[in-house]
Amino acid sequence: MNSTDTNNHAPTGTAETVPPDQTASVDGPGPVDLAFPPYLTVIEPGTLERLRGSLAAEASREGLVDVAYRIVDSPVGRLLVAATDRGIVRIAYEREGLDAVLQSLSDKLSPRILEAPARLGSAAREIEEYFSGKRMRFDLPLDLRLSAGFRRTVLAHLGDIPFGRTESYTEVARAVGNPKAVRAVGTACATNPLPVVVPCHRVLRSDGSLGGYIGGLEAKATLLALEAAAA
Repeated sequence: MNSTDTNNHAPTGTAETVPPDQTASVDGPGPVDLAFPPYLTVIEPGTLERLRGSLAAEASREGLVDVAYRIVDSPVGRLLVAATDRGIVRIAYEREGLDAVLQSLSDKLSPRILEAPARLGSAAREIEEYFSGKRMRFDLPLDLRLSAGFRRTVLAHLGDIPFGRTESYTEVARAVGNPKAVRAVGTACATNPLPVVVPCHRVLRSDGSLGGYIGGLEAKATLLALEAAAA
């Protein structure tokens, strides 16, 4: 065997030479480079929000959004406000489960739903004015397709109950021409798809107690107190 053969055939178990930067220290791993790889970009604050807004605007221009929604903060918790091209179609309290509400809108109206705050700007402003005591009546277009028949008749009457005033379930039943439908009036109020804007909170029991409310009794009491103070 010549010297060339010896150099080309290392004994079994002999470590091959590796570049210095790949050699592990006997005392543990070497220093870790925490710098971002050159192919990663740090996203500045607000960038994602701007991108989301741009995408929402583009989708609206292209007619790809059937239901737009946004979240509005209020003294009674976060409210989901959704609208179609006809008007406001749904207002939901957080206690209803916002994901469940969106799924319901997808099932009943269209799966083309997008969070698009800019499209709900007027609605958000009027709701904020209401809670600050500066608005006594909403001027928003409404899409009432989630309510039909007698329930829609009841909702139409609720909008006529003045700010700061209340009616009993019995009085509402009489007002809509069906005095015996007191329980049905209660059901219409309990399933109101547009609470706050369509003021089912202004309907009480005949003894003056609150009755029920889709947003919870604490929210109902808050709305009534707010209106009493501002009226």
